[in-house]
Amino acid sequence: MEVKPELLERWDREHFWHPFTQMKVYREEDNLIFERGEGVYLWDIYGRRYIDAVSSLWCNVHGHNHPKLNRALEEQLKKVAHTTTLGSSNVPAILLARKLVEISPPGLTKVFYSEDGAEAVEIALKMAYHYWRNRGERRKVFVTFSEAYHGDTLGAVSVGGIDLFHGTYRDLLFETLRLPSPYLFCKTASVEDLLSQLEEILREREDVVAVVLESGIQAAAGMLPYPKGLMRGVRELTRRYGTLMIVDEVATGFGRTGSMFYCEQEQITPDFMCLGKGLTGGYLPLAATLTTDEVFEAFLGEFGEAKHFYHGHTYTGNNLACAVALANLEVFEEEQTLSRLAPKIELLRKSLEEFWELDHVGDVRQLGFMAGVELVRDREKGKPFPYGERTGFKVARMCREKGVFLRPLGDVMVLMMPLVIGEAEMEHVLTTLRWAISQL
Repeated sequence: MEVKPELLERWDREHFWHPFTQMKVYREEDNLIFERGEGVYLWDIYGRRYIDAVSSLWCNVHGHNHPKLNRALEEQLKKVAHTTTLGSSNVPAILLARKLVEISPPGLTKVFYSEDGAEAVEIALKMAYHYWRNRGERRKVFVTFSEAYHGDTLGAVSVGGIDLFHGTYRDLLFETLRLPSPYLFCKTASVEDLLSQLEEILREREDVVAVVLESGIQAAAGMLPYPKGLMRGVRELTRRYGTLMIVDEVATGFGRTGSMFYCEQEQITPDFMCLGKGLTGGYLPLAATLTTDEVFEAFLGEFGEAKHFYHGHTYTGNNLACAVALANLEVFEEEQTLSRLAPKIELLRKSLEEFWELDHVGDVRQLGFMAGVELVRDREKGKPFPYGERTGFKVARMCREKGVFLRPLGDVMVLMMPLVIGEAEMEHVLTTLRWAISQL
């Protein structure tokens, strides 16, 4: 069905309610409607080309329209698109589970599938809670961090800590014990001080289900990286005091921090590791919650004991999604994606230093190939731009003029480029962003 661009724009405004979008403003503006992609580029319905500098919300890894990923989908589609995994299985889901266990921190041996990162976290929360019940303990409290973001289902929101996103739904959520954001806290204190606060909670409370945290960086809060050693310290404390650790690798997994998973850099194995976004290379919705034999075995019993995990989705372990995820992991090996990423991370680090020369840059933050440039009205006084001015979106719109597609987090300009981006394209993205900020 071929539809004129003008009609697509009209129908978009009339019918499509977009996520995280003030639709009154959206309907008043000229917005992008993408039609196709190739490599790191996207084309809109008018044929204009843009570098996808946010990896289509942090999930595209090897570029758009990758021949191996396309082929994996086509070959699986000729067999079957979807079969249920409620009491049956399928070949791609089995092979992918095995592969994920092989590349994950040692000890994570069981894989539960879902469709997105929020569901992966939701599953970890329910599993952890259910684990203690099956062991005869009625634990009910989760320890979380301020400025955390784990997705938008109610359980994931409950362990989140960004008031702008989560405050509206507070009456619907379960209570948590919340520690300060590691990045913000450690500006004036040490990581040991923060770990001491956690230890005090774990020492005094016997009803803690798990400590829940993002892996290495609070990405949705504006790219707030942790001090080195924090996660290792959390793992040591959870082991010492006999509670569980849930690590959210949805944003950081599959190369974003320079290693396959950030947990590797802290040399830890959590009790749960949540994956999403880059799992299929940005092709199809798929997520996974990995856990240990110990957790899994707490759910084993006779059918009449009703100890099994009462959770599932229609498309759990979808054949097509698992097939393309397998191909995605094969591309990592065949194209040596991680080893080729190291010089790009260094190029990004050096280029980000130049942003400090701009008057309206208040902070520059980076973890691996993830970065955020925070915009402020007055750096000396630490004065932000008013929220309603949408300064980040104005800068992003200027970048569009030079063929760079960005999606800011408020007034933080997020850089999450596809891992395969070339140095010339990187330079164009960074030069364009510096230019746009300078126009403020």
